[in-house]
Amino acid sequence: MKILVSDPITSNGLAVLKNANFDIVELPNGSPEEKIEACKDAHGWIIRSGTNITAAMFEMAKNLQVVGRAGVGVDNIDIPAATRHGVVVMNTPDVNTISAAEHTIAMMLSLSRKIPAGNRGLKNGEWNRHALVGTELRNKTLGIVGLGKIGKEVLNRCRSFSMNILGYDPYMSQDMFNPEEVKIVTLDELTSQSDYISLHVPINNSTRDLFDYDRMSSMKPTARIVNVARGGIINEEDLCRILTDGKIAGAAIDVFSTEPIDKSNPLLKAPNILLTPHLGASTEEAKEGVSVAVCEQVRDYLVHQKLVNALNMPISDLAILSEIQVHLDLAELMGNLQVQLNPGIIKKVNVECAGSMHEAKPAALAFLKGLLNGRVPDRVNYINAEILAVELGIQIEYSYSTDCGTYTNLIRTKVQGESVTNEIHGSIFEGKRVRLVNILGYEIDVTPYGTMLFARNKDVPGVIGKVGTMLGEAKINIGAYLLSREMNNGEAFAVLRVDNSVPEDILLKLEDLPEILSVQQLHC
Repeated sequence: MKILVSDPITSNGLAVLKNANFDIVELPNGSPEEKIEACKDAHGWIIRSGTNITAAMFEMAKNLQVVGRAGVGVDNIDIPAATRHGVVVMNTPDVNTISAAEHTIAMMLSLSRKIPAGNRGLKNGEWNRHALVGTELRNKTLGIVGLGKIGKEVLNRCRSFSMNILGYDPYMSQDMFNPEEVKIVTLDELTSQSDYISLHVPINNSTRDLFDYDRMSSMKPTARIVNVARGGIINEEDLCRILTDGKIAGAAIDVFSTEPIDKSNPLLKAPNILLTPHLGASTEEAKEGVSVAVCEQVRDYLVHQKLVNALNMPISDLAILSEIQVHLDLAELMGNLQVQLNPGIIKKVNVECAGSMHEAKPAALAFLKGLLNGRVPDRVNYINAEILAVELGIQIEYSYSTDCGTYTNLIRTKVQGESVTNEIHGSIFEGKRVRLVNILGYEIDVTPYGTMLFARNKDVPGVIGKVGTMLGEAKINIGAYLLSREMNNGEAFAVLRVDNSVPEDILLKLEDLPEILSVQQLHC
């Protein structure tokens, strides 16, 4: 399998891939055109912040199974497109936490003590120590926006400076923190009361331009703002205006809306600003850590189907997949049978698990895999099965019930088409034996494999003999003939397992028998 590495990765990280015998294509300095060409037959793609993977790239990368982001931020990956194409997106959220937190502190200290200006002055032959009076962090108020892993590490370090900490996070409350360490407030309170503001949130629709001209205008005139998170959280033009107007004391920015930063970016000419070229995760330790971690994650997924830090996997506890694999295989098989019974438009799907089989959503996704394979040209897996079904206008319902009849476990599936609704129920017997126990409302015990004929017939004598004779004359051997009369409506239902496919003309002759109401050939 081929792995495309389009951003710098350490030699130890690459060694992980080489030891797994992958074909590695390294393009750390490649042009967008070169990366597009290389991704077309790649099975895995490893990036950092320098590569943008667009929807068009996912469309071209037909073999792509996994994207590994060495780092935290994934705003350079079109995740909806990845999900649509069944590509797993992974990141390494924990490895560069310390690096980003320490860089935040370095930016705060450098900004407060005017270290860059002092350095420039000395190199220009100046001795302006009286013009470079700084500000202590002690007893100042720090507002931390986003109290995830990095935000908490910044909190811990700034407490050692005897700073007063305010925190804002829409997903966290005061109950989750010691009030003597941090006070949870609204974003407006944090903005107006803080001497320093440090941002640690992802970039998305709710955080883009979170700090615009109006919000920054409510900061103290002596306040400073630091962004080592993602570009775009602070509106760059508005920040330039705020600094030029002297409405705040300074800013330290490590990340930008467009990277590398454009020469026309207004921040390059703004006063009282400290800029670094996205160095938050640029330590030897962090680079080594994310390189090895992401390569191990990509290797483990492609070789062992093991998922770590997957961002677009719809199942939260991945360990359950291996534990219930035989049930998922049953659900997928029933999906495959249902689509053969329903070749037209499908309006609604219902999957109900019962008894000892509790995991309804994984079962529903497995069922959709079986239902959609062959119906759509895309690769169908647990990642994109639901979104592909929704695109086809299929309504999906799944649930759990304690009612499993006489079985210890049961999966009931129902597919509603334009004019007919079909049900198939399945169960796993002792010894992991797969069984269909109800087909189209008929109680039956079928081991599903190979080629089968589903036949509805009048419940009259002689049907089995006529069907057997006709198939025998066509050199079709019957491996099993299973009959159900449970409906008690003058009809019977039969499942015939045959050794090879039945030609279309023989199927038509069977349907012409006066006792036969319908017959359909299915393949497992």
